[in-house]
Amino acid sequence: MPGKLSTHVLDLTTGRPAAGMKIELWSHAGPAYLVKTVVTNADGRTDGPLLDAAAMLAGRHELVFFVRDYFSARQVECSFLDRVPVAFVITDASAGYHVPLLVTPWAYQTYRGS
Repeated sequence: MPGKLSTHVLDLTTGRPAAGMKIELWSHAGPAYLVKTVVTNADGRTDGPLLDAAAMLAGRHELVFFVRDYFSARQVECSFLDRVPVAFVITDASAGYHVPLLVTPWAYQTYRGS
């Protein structure tokens, strides 16, 4: 399987995909720079991988999930979490990396998925 980076977001307050959440992908594999900004679709996923095989680069990266904006747009009180940064390292640019976020206005969990 060629290397790629993907994500999805699940809103645990509803048990449904988090459609419409803004996500930034940052690369810290050298000088930090914003790679791309995306918004999750109706399935809580991005349309295509965040990085495909040609764009995969070993090193430190960060996904920033705009949690407060997402919940505020749905009239859900979110006075604790704002942006949720998930910093991770790609050690093998030929591998698949899936970094999902499970979130409420008060807590979140992530893991390396498949």
